[in-house]
Amino acid sequence: MRGAGGCWKRLRLRGRRRSSAAFLLAWAACWLGLSASLLALLRRGAFPGRCTDESGRSILARLCLDYSSGVLTGDLCEDLCVAQKLVYKHCLYYDRGKKVIQADWRGQPIILKSKQEIFSSYQHLSMLEEVETQDITETELLLMAALEVKNVLGLELSNNTMGPLWTRRKGPHWKAQVASMWSLLQQEEYIFFSLLQDFSKHVLRIIGSCGHFYAVEYLTAGHAWHKTLFPLEDMAGSSLTGHRSRVRAIIDIALSFLDMVQHFDNDFSHRLHLCDIKPENFAIRHDLTVVAIDVDMAFFEPKMRDILEQNCTGDDDCNFFDCFSKCNLKVRKCGAQRANNNLQVICDKIFRRWFSPSLRGPLVSFPLQPQLQKAVQECAEPGRVDAAAHQRPLKSLSKLYHLLRVSQRELLRAE
Repeated sequence: MRGAGGCWKRLRLRGRRRSSAAFLLAWAACWLGLSASLLALLRRGAFPGRCTDESGRSILARLCLDYSSGVLTGDLCEDLCVAQKLVYKHCLYYDRGKKVIQADWRGQPIILKSKQEIFSSYQHLSMLEEVETQDITETELLLMAALEVKNVLGLELSNNTMGPLWTRRKGPHWKAQVASMWSLLQQEEYIFFSLLQDFSKHVLRIIGSCGHFYAVEYLTAGHAWHKTLFPLEDMAGSSLTGHRSRVRAIIDIALSFLDMVQHFDNDFSHRLHLCDIKPENFAIRHDLTVVAIDVDMAFFEPKMRDILEQNCTGDDDCNFFDCFSKCNLKVRKCGAQRANNNLQVICDKIFRRWFSPSLRGPLVSFPLQPQLQKAVQECAEPGRVDAAAHQRPLKSLSKLYHLLRVSQRELLRAE
């Protein structure tokens, strides 16, 4: 891409001296060269989000080589590397180390994820070399896991709550088991999904792992370009193709978003903040439950406060993606308390698309459309850090719940 600037420079010089026809020929040559460069970059997978099948297969081949060498292990390694019951399908995402691969496992579509491509890229557990692996007790491992959770998520957890993170038991491949689990514990998403498996229907289900790769259920993500944000036709086939069926489905999904907000705000020991809210980071199960599928930017309250409390010269310095606080100009420090909340951002980035008319008119016609539009507008307004601000989200949540439930009843009566 460095050649683009030189190309334009030469183009300008030639354009001063030659005819318009020659100028057009030079312009076309520049673009042909630039297009060739772009094509080469695409083929190499150089752009974020771009991943070739060649690179995807190579990643899994290396994983299996490490497994056969006894370096790593996991409950899915045998199916992937020996029995061929876990079969590669597509490489979905490949950027700055993070790898996301679609596969079929015993006829079931799944997603394989890892923060790093290569097992050796993860921090090595020095304890494995300092003492005999068999001498490491499970209590010591649970303590290390708890310390890693505190480091990654900012949460203090007791040993008896670490079960979902450390499921292995001593066996003939204990060193590989410990090394594999330690690589997984260095991945925030894996910790997040594992800890919430038994507590939340709004996060992805973990199926198993092989070394540093872990498998989660396959769900189709939403997308901003999709007319209804989420592919409703994939949820229940032709039953959601009619206008009224789509309206019912959107209302059900909206109610599930509200359930998720209330759940993340109140049902854990600390509030869970979502700092990157967009359709692509959520998916819908067949029962229309909303699921957070990308939680790289999700933080529990202790970690959120650490992130927000930074030096500042104005409020703009206190913005962290979809999470922000206010700058105290007296001490030039951002407030540790978030000034907005999950509900406001969901209203702004999700609900507006459904319930507020665009330049082309409303997406679909809802019962109580004017009331819903007004409620979403009020909900999406930026928050203020004062006593009244804490009550406003509760009022917005209650109002939206009420309007959506009434809309559901009206749709049922109209059938």
